[in-house]
Amino acid sequence: MEAIANACVTSHRRTMRIEEGLFMPCILPQTCERALLEQFLRAEAMAMWSVRAAQEQRIPSHVRTFLRRHEADEQRHLQQFENILGIRSHEKTKLPSVPTQWYALAIHLYGYEALGLEFAKVLGLLRPDLTSILEDEKRHVGFFEREIRRILSEGGPPTQGAQQCARAWWRRLPKTLNRYLNDDQLTPHREDLSRSILDAIGHRLSVLGLFERGNGAS
Repeated sequence: MEAIANACVTSHRRTMRIEEGLFMPCILPQTCERALLEQFLRAEAMAMWSVRAAQEQRIPSHVRTFLRRHEADEQRHLQQFENILGIRSHEKTKLPSVPTQWYALAIHLYGYEALGLEFAKVLGLLRPDLTSILEDEKRHVGFFEREIRRILSEGGPPTQGAQQCARAWWRRLPKTLNRYLNDDQLTPHREDLSRSILDAIGHRLSVLGLFERGNGAS
């Protein structure tokens, strides 16, 4: 029976990769639930403060409108995690530094939203009651993908700048992942989880055209 179940999971993963062009999330045991929630709490707090800082930059008006809704989403997610865990996230006295050029800021926000989406996929398998967070993350990622396609269609310095920022962010991502996966409960699964997330995000960046030929996610 276990062999049949494993075969079904493998078949489902393969089908999803073909249909979506993406990668299925790593499946964690229930014992990892609290650790994953705690790391997601950290990530959502950082995302909320970054989105708030982004609104102080010179950005297109429609982006500012979206970021206001985005911040409200992140605050709601944060409250959910705080209620579940019974802990409060750390308050910041100073907003984090974010890029001032819109093409660079778009990459910065998109990268971390893509990371949040992958965590939400993993969490959704453990906590189906939190799938509304996954839907929000999909919407956030979709918005930034549309904006980045618009930037890349301009050509010239904005396109080159966005590609350069994406490569720099990609080089930092493994270290960022290590920080978020630094929990004893996640240790046995860290390598598989990290690889799954890196594969999925690398694929997204490549499909968007953020990696020039020969300078991709390989």
